[in-house]
Amino acid sequence: MINLRTYVYIDSLQPQLAAYIATVSQGFLPVPGDACLWVEVSPGMAVHRLTDVALKATRVHLAQQVVERTFGSMVIHQRDQSDVREAGRAVLAKLKARVQDRQPCRVAWHEVIRGMTPDHCVLINRQDRRGSMILPGQSMFILETEPAGYIVYAANQAEKAANITLIDVRAVGAFGRLILSGREGDVDEAAAAAIAAVENPSGT
Repeated sequence: MINLRTYVYIDSLQPQLAAYIATVSQGFLPVPGDACLWVEVSPGMAVHRLTDVALKATRVHLAQQVVERTFGSMVIHQRDQSDVREAGRAVLAKLKARVQDRQPCRVAWHEVIRGMTPDHCVLINRQDRRGSMILPGQSMFILETEPAGYIVYAANQAEKAANITLIDVRAVGAFGRLILSGREGDVDEAAAAAIAAVENPSGT
């Protein structure tokens, strides 16, 4: 029995998110504008079977595959949206599932912290060097979701909505975590877009 935890389709990867995924990618690097599909299942080893199905179905490329004991995730991408959608349909057919069968997203935590102090910024910047740096005086939005994979869609929609900086996008494990920063008004807009995204994630 394979449990579909996350199934999220992104029509166009935004520049910062594409660059962030590339810093952790073990496979073919995505570029801005690529369509992308993030699939997370349980148990983790089952993701190999679904990766095989997706890669044989169309011309998609595998950007990342994470296999843990409990959860497994894969990220496929291609410039042509129809290839990514068709690969997704093949995965769902293999699972005998629909998009609606994916586990609903739960927001575990969200908060905006305004006027960040230098000490706080330094600590965050030292903890994560895959994204950009947060600067003193900026506002910071943090979001935590369950399952983890939904955080990628939240990050993409936040970047579409406002002029913000992606600091951290962790989309594997039990929980997903997003940190972004910017001017107060931009962060408020991005936060609203991110929360709206996980409340109604794209799947087709």
